[in-house]
Amino acid sequence: MSSVSLASSAAASVPRTLTVLGATGSIGMSTLDVVRRHPGRFRVYALTAGSRARELAALCQEFRPAFAVMADPDAAAELRHLLAALPAAERPATEVLSGERGLCAVAADPAADTVMAAIVGAAGLSPTLAAVRAGKRVLLANKEALVMSGRLFMDAVVASGAELLPIDSEHNAIFQCLPPERVRNLPGAGVTRILLTASGGPFREHSAEQLRSVSPAEACRHPNWSMGQKISVDSATLMNKGLEMIEACWLFNTTPDRIEVHVHPESIIHSMVEYVDGSVLAQLGSPDMRTPIANGLAWPERIDAGVAPLDLFSLGRMHFERPDHERFPCLRLAALAFETGGTAPAVLNAANEVAVEAFLEGRLGFADIPVVIEQTLAKTPVLPADDFATIFAKDAEARRRAREQIERLTV
Repeated sequence: MSSVSLASSAAASVPRTLTVLGATGSIGMSTLDVVRRHPGRFRVYALTAGSRARELAALCQEFRPAFAVMADPDAAAELRHLLAALPAAERPATEVLSGERGLCAVAADPAADTVMAAIVGAAGLSPTLAAVRAGKRVLLANKEALVMSGRLFMDAVVASGAELLPIDSEHNAIFQCLPPERVRNLPGAGVTRILLTASGGPFREHSAEQLRSVSPAEACRHPNWSMGQKISVDSATLMNKGLEMIEACWLFNTTPDRIEVHVHPESIIHSMVEYVDGSVLAQLGSPDMRTPIANGLAWPERIDAGVAPLDLFSLGRMHFERPDHERFPCLRLAALAFETGGTAPAVLNAANEVAVEAFLEGRLGFADIPVVIEQTLAKTPVLPADDFATIFAKDAEARRRAREQIERLTV
């Protein structure tokens, strides 16, 4: 491996002590499901959530973490009340914290050696970075952290000696198809291309006209995966694949011209790696996030994830298509942002988050999501991404500009 180690090759010590950032989301819940299956192997140290106090209270009662953190201070007060109301025999000795400071504190706490980084969006950057700087094994399910801060984030991994393991199913598949010592030296491994698969989302066969009238409920009904609302919409626009392309560039030290997106509606091949000798290695499995989560939790070992075995006889056949950049321009916008460099990827991400939120609230049409992103990219000056203060400032500026574009479109 070159300058950055995505993970060490040493066998994991057991039990691992785990902090889950975003415990009540789909990735967090899947992580805890894997943990339940291996009670002697993992111990939950801290759990965090945004505002779902009741859900986190139930998890605290079950896993009895030392700390629980709510991003929303009012939700933290509710969580304290809910835990205090439990019978003494059922009440965990869990200290409740709140806000970004609390999130970063538990992410960096030396009592935990592993952090699942599953907070959605830009809100996950600071606590994920805190875990990296503390030298943890970081299971990266928050792609926005790398999209926003790319080189600075990877430099922090080098400086701290953190282990970084990709949990997005596609990046985890690529990781599994590469020799561990060459994860960031693809030419040295004989790799010519990364073949990044995409389901195509629920609107793969919709016309441009049909895309203008789709509803948030339709966009959130993914044909294969069970995911949160934001990532479901990103999958429907193919922005999720654009963000993943940027993430793959940083994780595997490559460029967009070495990554080819293949629409694969069955979501059985999670991604592939092409080698110079003509070999193509693929990682296959049922579309269940517990597989990459278990891989990250136990790496380099393998553990049961509770995932149904893949039945290729029932599947019968698999299909592949080229993405349509006319109907789904977000892929093109993501590649443009990466090639522009500097703060452009952070602007892309911020504009997308604002546009998706407006779409989910019924204030913006589905087909206008890429319009808002493209206009925001055009109107936001790019600066060198030399420090995190600049990145966060550009994130805030892009959000303001995106809201202005939405207002103009909806007048």
